[in-house]
Amino acid sequence: MATVLYHGEPNGPSLSVLAALAETGLDIECRSIDLLAGERHSLPGLGETIARDMGIEGEGPVLVVDGEAMTESVFLAQYLDEKAGGVGLQPSDPYAHWEMMMWCRQITERLSPAAALLGNLKYSTPRLAETSDADFAVIGKNIVSDDLRGRWGLVRSGTTEEAQLADSRAKVVQSVERCENKLADGRDWLMGDFSIADLETYAWLAGMQLICPDAFGDAPKTKAWLARVKARPSVVAALARSTVADPLESWAPGPEINRWG
Repeated sequence: MATVLYHGEPNGPSLSVLAALAETGLDIECRSIDLLAGERHSLPGLGETIARDMGIEGEGPVLVVDGEAMTESVFLAQYLDEKAGGVGLQPSDPYAHWEMMMWCRQITERLSPAAALLGNLKYSTPRLAETSDADFAVIGKNIVSDDLRGRWGLVRSGTTEEAQLADSRAKVVQSVERCENKLADGRDWLMGDFSIADLETYAWLAGMQLICPDAFGDAPKTKAWLARVKARPSVVAALARSTVADPLESWAPGPEINRWG
């Protein structure tokens, strides 16, 4: 059964999944693609594409297993952990597992859209603005989801409301506060033991240190936790796959932008 992981630069969901893969030790071929060139939407050899086409994560990594596209970074990390026989990325206790999944849901539904909006406006809009109308039309033609195609257009135009920017910055601040509170009892990792929650949170929050530095000004425990995650061998290995000077400056259209506060 052929398995290939297509990923962008190690930031956001691509970082989370690459690090999860390194944690498992699974021997899976990894192929780097240029997300901002739309390469995710023209992958070869796909028989079942619905998860790639309609996933809510946006331009996240795609794990192709025997022709089927699998997406969503938290689910992919779970799949990899279970494929490896369980290497400890998920708590075995039912309540602890529920707690981890609830944490990850908060990250994917609140932090990730906010971080994607801020990251894309700063780093992706300039590149897409330089893309010719003809080339951008080709990218759009290959995107099945109307919602995702619309987000590409918004990123290219750089159009957003100040209220939306303020809301996104506030959600970054709230996420840092949640981390700080979770780490207040002296634990090293968010769920006690290292888990998918650490990878997913780090993947979306690390780049915000460049964009919203004030959010981390009164968060010494969170900054120390970020340093611990960055030093973890699996994250080091994931970051080593970067093809650019700073992968935390690499973004692509992400989850649907916050609507409900």
